[in-house]
Amino acid sequence: MRIINTLESLASALQELSHPVGLVPTMGALHQGHLELVRRAKSENESVIVSIFVNPTQFSPKEDFSTYPRNLSSDTQILSQEMVDLVFTPSPQEIYPPGFDTWVEVKQLSDRLEGRHRPGHFKGVSTIIVKLFNLIRPDKAYFGEKDAQQLQIIKKLTVDLDMGIEIVSVPTVRNPEGLALSSRNNHLEPDQLNAAPIIYRALNFGKTMIKNGELDCKTLRTNIESIISESPLTTIEYLSISDLETLEELEVVDRPVLISTAVRIGQVRLIDNVKIIDREL
Repeated sequence: MRIINTLESLASALQELSHPVGLVPTMGALHQGHLELVRRAKSENESVIVSIFVNPTQFSPKEDFSTYPRNLSSDTQILSQEMVDLVFTPSPQEIYPPGFDTWVEVKQLSDRLEGRHRPGHFKGVSTIIVKLFNLIRPDKAYFGEKDAQQLQIIKKLTVDLDMGIEIVSVPTVRNPEGLALSSRNNHLEPDQLNAAPIIYRALNFGKTMIKNGELDCKTLRTNIESIISESPLTTIEYLSISDLETLEELEVVDRPVLISTAVRIGQVRLIDNVKIIDREL
């Protein structure tokens, strides 16, 4: 496994890889969810590249860029065990050199849900993804379904910009209690960690309500929010029932939908979602 941290070294290393090439973009602090992406990529490609880059442009001044977990030595050891071919770990200066002033936005999708609460976040995400795609030119790129809005945005920009890269989505990995795995879970105190699975239980309850015939979104939101709020440790930032692809808020469930939420437990902000597709309605 090679570890590369400059654009010049990356260009040289890419010439030695066999195609198809799979890319797994990450911000490090790797957990089992990331490894599911890596293993899926390994099963479908001749070569696999993992990028580790804590992207400063997707954090607002009030967010946790400085405290975002970083453990490059542990991450690279894990990836070596997974027999990844190449790890790309650039510095912010390498990606955003002096004078950098070009940005990518998928405007309509980015303005909803997470984007409404984290202005500028998806501009940073879209820009770094386009940079990585242009630098690496993978055949496939792998993303987790936990970040459902991000996944839709990346699919859209890939099509709109004719990038010719297949975007592969991988189901959310959860702990035995149902909590979606996230590097931010490491910041939860024991009582907060015990409370956090209520988020997924509430989302699943909404999914069950829909399967049982409840299609009014106001009713669904009220019931889901009431379950999350049963814990005194939770604060709901938003609860959405939206079109699965456009992320437009719905009044009635009459198409494939995404139920998504952001919940704060103490200082930790957790997101999660479930989807309901046609065959389940």
